[in-house]
Amino acid sequence: MGASAIQQDGKVALVTGAASGIGHATASAFAQSGIKVVLADISVDVGEGVAAEINRQTGVPTSFVKCDVSKSAEVDRMVRHAVERFGRIDYAFNNAGTEGIQATTAECSEENFDRTVAVDLKGTWLCMKYEIPQMLKQGGGVIVNCSSIAGLVGFPSLPAYVASKHGVIGLTKTAALEYAKANIRVNAVCPGVIRTPMVDRFVGGDAEGMNALIAGEPIGRIGEPSEIADAVLYLCSARASFVTGVALPADGGWVAQ
Repeated sequence: MGASAIQQDGKVALVTGAASGIGHATASAFAQSGIKVVLADISVDVGEGVAAEINRQTGVPTSFVKCDVSKSAEVDRMVRHAVERFGRIDYAFNNAGTEGIQATTAECSEENFDRTVAVDLKGTWLCMKYEIPQMLKQGGGVIVNCSSIAGLVGFPSLPAYVASKHGVIGLTKTAALEYAKANIRVNAVCPGVIRTPMVDRFVGGDAEGMNALIAGEPIGRIGEPSEIADAVLYLCSARASFVTGVALPADGGWVAQ
């Protein structure tokens, strides 16, 4: 997305799960548009390296902060870090997530269910809990939550992940209604099968498994992280000024089948 598509002057973006995959690509896209970026992740060494790389490539100020989004104190500290470093948060992409361990509903462990929900659903709520008061103070902002096509349809052997991502859409719609008149737009993006470390873990490096995912994509290929980044920047841009409470599939047609 071109730099002119999103308001840049003095703007600040916060991206969780920014050390790899979609988060990395989106943080880079914000910076390429001239927007200062705070990158958050649990992977400190990798995250700091990504922040430094984006700064070198774009010349735009970046900052990294360690954050486990399932922990309230760390999310609070992340938001305070962003405000202390750059003064505001205009765009928040709540992207951090985990797919958990594959198992059927009856075989899913309580530990796996609790951890997946804590990161994917509770983590999204905690991010909004601390981002929204800051956006209210400054007169507005845009939040994009990362759901999934698994937030729109079911997938066998991923009960906790599917439940969490459906929940993210519910949170998104609720927050969108609550803050629509406060100049805060809240939307969700629902990626399909994207070339990320999460998908690599899901198929376990198995070529047959990857081919099966590709076969499920009407467009005939899996997506690239940059294509999700483009969708996020669109939702943050003035071009989407009348868009709130939406769960936008970016999935090559998967859920249209």
